[in-house]
Amino acid sequence: MSIKSKTALFTDKTFMKFVLVGIVNVTVGATIMFVFYNVFHFSYWVSSASNYFFGSIVSYFLNKYFTFKFHEKGWWSIVKFTLNIFVCYIIAYSIAKPMMQWMLSDFSMIVQENVSMAVGMCLFTALNYLGQRFFAFHE
Repeated sequence: MSIKSKTALFTDKTFMKFVLVGIVNVTVGATIMFVFYNVFHFSYWVSSASNYFFGSIVSYFLNKYFTFKFHEKGWWSIVKFTLNIFVCYIIAYSIAKPMMQWMLSDFSMIVQENVSMAVGMCLFTALNYLGQRFFAFHE
């Protein structure tokens, strides 16, 4: 794949639609995640997973029909979407937490985990886009 085609992957109309759907998901999901962590004092993993549980329901329908215009019927697209979300979540948050613990070792655990969740969201978004485009909703 050439550099031009790699660049186009993240600048085409499909990616822009994905970003719009992502803004909705981030607004809802991040609010849930940070409220669960900072107000209700749920754990890092419960709080961050809640973000993706609730956001993924909205994301599935918006990305399937609006972003990727994927009209395949049946359970297989739901299975692929769920698998993609799960794998992206595990990878992103498993990288973010130890990385931020190391980089922010002089800060409190609360600061480390809040920053880890924000970094995890960024990593997740990039991985999720690729997974949805080339796996979950790929014809």
